[in-house]
Amino acid sequence: MQDDYIPYPRIEDILEKGSPYPQVILPQFGGYWIEDAEAPVGTPTSSESSFWFGFRLECNSSARAYRKHFLGREHMNYYCTGSSLGNLIMSLKHEEAEGQEFLRIMLRSRTKTHHDRISLAGLNQLPSVPQIAKVRRADLSTTNGSQLIVGYDEHEVNNTFKFGVIYQKFGQTSEEELFGNNEETPAFREFLSVLGDNIELNDFKGFRGGLDVSHGQTGSESVYTVFRQREMMFHVSTKLPFTEGDVQQLQRKRHIGNDIVAAVFQEDATPFVPDMIASNFLHAYVLVQVENPGTEHTTYKVSVTAREDVPPFGPPLPNPAVFKKGPEFRDFLLTKLINAENACYKSDKFAKLEGRTRAALLDNLHDELHRQTQTTLGLGQAGEEDKLENGGHGGLLESFKVTL
Repeated sequence: MQDDYIPYPRIEDILEKGSPYPQVILPQFGGYWIEDAEAPVGTPTSSESSFWFGFRLECNSSARAYRKHFLGREHMNYYCTGSSLGNLIMSLKHEEAEGQEFLRIMLRSRTKTHHDRISLAGLNQLPSVPQIAKVRRADLSTTNGSQLIVGYDEHEVNNTFKFGVIYQKFGQTSEEELFGNNEETPAFREFLSVLGDNIELNDFKGFRGGLDVSHGQTGSESVYTVFRQREMMFHVSTKLPFTEGDVQQLQRKRHIGNDIVAAVFQEDATPFVPDMIASNFLHAYVLVQVENPGTEHTTYKVSVTAREDVPPFGPPLPNPAVFKKGPEFRDFLLTKLINAENACYKSDKFAKLEGRTRAALLDNLHDELHRQTQTTLGLGQAGEEDKLENGGHGGLLESFKVTL
């Protein structure tokens, strides 16, 4: 019952009690979780190679399955409109491995993509398409059709990321104070060098993360890196333009408030509350507190907090969650940021948006495959204006924008 709910302590009360301070505290009325470094976890495993210290990037494995198992290989693509499921797209491929036969299947619906490999042991003949998924109309497998399917499957594959970086001084309790910081101390610059390289924005050719690279309207420099073939641009609060007389510093909030994940750097031990910043987009924070900066013994204490509908994400925090400055800490931190954003897309807000995007893109794919089939059979001509465009994209958010 609401009347029985006991609110969490206010940050002002915690500051009045004196140190030691928790690195992050929950908002007074909840809505967020804090990762527990003492919780039992499994041993992390590497997704790419042992070089990455065993920190695994979490992603949707089915998104690249068509490219990995079907594209450029003999297979068949089918499409239909189901009575209750809407449009369906299915890909089938016969495989042999270690003397056994398998049927690899990818079935795409409005709600999900099902990817499986079925053993044909004991079957006298291959199952028919209707037996597999009641799919009754076949698309002649063509290069263009395959490329369209790849584009659909990989619409949520994101190789570009933008993250906020916020500098918090001791005792700061509001977004106005956070966005009002202009000083970049040696310890903060040392931390930024862990994230990536300091780059000049003017004429910058890489992923710009919404920053102005022509007219200097978003500052003159930023922090950028390429990590595991993914481009990452950081919106550093102290590098974004500072406007005299603007208490809210809207130029800074416009970028960081529209990020999904932010790192908060604390040079002094001080608590952070995730609802300090009012934002519909920010769903997760990675808190980094430095100790012994500028020495050979620099360490970083890490805490993680996210909205309650964001599922947990790895790599798990060690116990104690303290890292020595070096490549292993950098790998952990950047992996954690990427996994945090991917986890945030599963929250209620983004999952609903992704569901609408997925349904619209599937309908477009179905219609385009049908047009191409009709053209191949000489039953119609697909005009240039009807053809879908393929190519690079900026991840889920860009797909949302295109669909909406």
